[in-house]
Amino acid sequence: MTDTDTGGAAPFLRPLMLCCLVTFACYLGTSMRFPLVPLYARSLGISTVVIGFISSAYFLFAGLFSFPMGMLSDRRGRKPVAAAGLLLLSAGTLLLCVGTTGPQLMAMYVVLGLGMAAFGPPMMSYLAEISPRSHLGRSYGWYTTALFAGMSVGPATGGMLAQQMGFRPVFVLSAGCLLVTLAVLVAWLPGAPAPRPGGPPSGEKGGFRLLWKNRPYAGCLLVTLGGAFSSGLFFTFVPLLARDRGLSVRQIGIVFLVQALCNALSRIPMGYFSDRAGRRNRFVIAGGLCTALSIFGFGLAQNMAHFLAAAAALGISMGMAFTSVGALIAECVPPFMRGLAMGGYNTGIYFGMMTSAGVMGSVIQLVNFRTAFTLTGATTACLTGGFAWLARHYAPSG
Repeated sequence: MTDTDTGGAAPFLRPLMLCCLVTFACYLGTSMRFPLVPLYARSLGISTVVIGFISSAYFLFAGLFSFPMGMLSDRRGRKPVAAAGLLLLSAGTLLLCVGTTGPQLMAMYVVLGLGMAAFGPPMMSYLAEISPRSHLGRSYGWYTTALFAGMSVGPATGGMLAQQMGFRPVFVLSAGCLLVTLAVLVAWLPGAPAPRPGGPPSGEKGGFRLLWKNRPYAGCLLVTLGGAFSSGLFFTFVPLLARDRGLSVRQIGIVFLVQALCNALSRIPMGYFSDRAGRRNRFVIAGGLCTALSIFGFGLAQNMAHFLAAAAALGISMGMAFTSVGALIAECVPPFMRGLAMGGYNTGIYFGMMTSAGVMGSVIQLVNFRTAFTLTGATTACLTGGFAWLARHYAPSG
C-alpha cells in the first residue's frame, strides 16, 4: 500500500503493518499444531470420537468467549487483552507436550480456545481504531490476508518439522513463536485510541440491547454464519467427496492450496474496491451469493478441473464477503462497542463452522454429498438474503 493508495492517510501504515505482522505470526504459531494434535492423540491411543470432541472444544470455547473478551477489550484496552490471549495460546500449546489423555488434551484445547477468543476481537477492533474510515476495506484486506497467510503456512510448517523432530518439539517451537509475537506486540505495537470510558451508558445489558437493535450488524452476523457454515463444510467434507470422485491425496491438497491462495490474494483488492464503491453491503451480498454457488458447484464436481474451479470461486467469494463484513461492522457500530461487536463476529465464524461439521455429516449419511452441498448452498443464500433485508437501508455516515 503506497502513499497514493492511502490518499494522505500514511500515518496509520506503521501500526497497520505491525498489526498484520503480529496477526500473521500468531496464526502461524497457532496453526502449526492443527494437523499434528489429531495424530499425536491417536499415537497416545485416544479414540477418533474423543479426538473429535477435543477439536470441538476449541471451536466451542473460542466462540463462547469471543463476546466477553471483546467487551473486556472495550473496557480495558485492546493491547492488554490481545497480549493475554497470546500468553494463553503459548501456555496451552506448551502444555500439549505433557498431555497424555483425552480429558487432558481437551482441557488444553479449552485454554487455546480462550486464548484465541482474547486475541481475535481486540485486534480487529484495534484495526478499526487506527484506520481512517475511507480505508477500512483496504485495512481489513491486509489484515485478513496476513491471517490467512499464517493459517496457510502454519500447518505445512508444522507437518514438515514434525516429520523431522516429532510432535513435542514442534509444540515447543509453536509456543516459542507465540511468545516472540507477544514480545513484539507489547514492545512495538502502538496503543490505539482509548475506547469510551465505562462502555455503554446503560451498562453491559444495555450494550447488548443496543447492539441487537443495530439492524445492519444483525445482518452481518447472519451472513457471517452463512459463510462459516459453507466454510465448515468445505474443510470437513470436501476431502471425503473428492476422494470418492477419484482424486488422490496430493490432488486434494492442491484443491485446498488453490482455495487458500485465492482467498488470501483476493482480500486486498476486494477491500480496495469496497472502499471505492462506498456501499459495502453490495459486496457482502455478492460475496455471500457467490459462496453459495461455489459450494453448490462442489456437489456437482466430477474431476480435478471441476474441483479447482469451485475452490478458486469459493476463495474469491469468501474474500469478497468477509473483508467487506469486517469493514461494515467497524462502520455501523459505535466505537465504544467495537470489541463486543467483533466478538460477536468471531462467535459467528466459530459456531458456523462447528455447526456445519457437526450436522452435515449426519445429513450426508442420510442423503448424499450432492444433496448436502446443495442444502448448504441454499442455507448460505438464505442467510445472505437476511443480511440484504436487514441492511437494505444502510448507508455510511460522513
